[in-house]
Amino acid sequence: MSSVLQPAPVGKYRPISSHLAITPPVSVVIPAMNEAENLPYVFKTLPDWIHEVVLVDGNSTDDTVEVARELWPGVKVVGQQGRGKGDALITGFEACSGDIIVMVDADGSADGNEIVSYVSALVSGADFAKGSRFANGGGTDDMTFIRWLGNRVLCAVVNRKFGARYTDLCYGYNAFWRHCLDKIELDCTGFEVETLMNIRVVKAGLRVQEIPSHEYLRIHGVSNLRAVRDGLRVLRVILKERSNRRALRRAGRRSPLLDSARGEMS
Repeated sequence: MSSVLQPAPVGKYRPISSHLAITPPVSVVIPAMNEAENLPYVFKTLPDWIHEVVLVDGNSTDDTVEVARELWPGVKVVGQQGRGKGDALITGFEACSGDIIVMVDADGSADGNEIVSYVSALVSGADFAKGSRFANGGGTDDMTFIRWLGNRVLCAVVNRKFGARYTDLCYGYNAFWRHCLDKIELDCTGFEVETLMNIRVVKAGLRVQEIPSHEYLRIHGVSNLRAVRDGLRVLRVILKERSNRRALRRAGRRSPLLDSARGEMS
């Protein structure tokens, strides 16, 4: 590799641009399995002020780990014990030491230069900065008609059922304050993890700001995403979360104080 990226030294603050400097350390989580050819493109766009990069290796059989260490000598490599993107992200989140966590795909479809927009939204008051390919200024080069239709329909369902105002649902480029993890309690293993996060941040009452993002084509290799199979998994997550919400509402109507009063009256 011709260039080696060095993480910014830990100091009192980190200059991000001519208009912004922050003190919170930023961790970037990259789940990867056999992405050695794509990592140079991913790391090339990562800002040098990032506190740490956490690479979650999904038992790669190529040089994914070696390439990552050459590109970013301080990279924290974590071996994934389970399977699936959700499991990989949960593993990566647990390994982060930063106050802000950014999740980025390893296929080269995300531009690391956009991270400044996500971080700016967080330090300006948002709890969760949600990437959107369909917000004004966003875009995608990598979406078939069936995926676009499925994403639009599922997004409309989530907006209606949970009171959200999302323009995009199934997108893996997001950032959030670490404390959000205590309120959303992720417990899924597959590609539906992004949908689960988006639903639970709304249910938790967290402040969400959409960030226009451009999704590029995967550079090398073939995606493990399957539109119909993973679309059905996303739908099951939506139905399950809706069912849980109704159960909580019913439980909330039965106040312990009210039950106690009824007992005394009887």
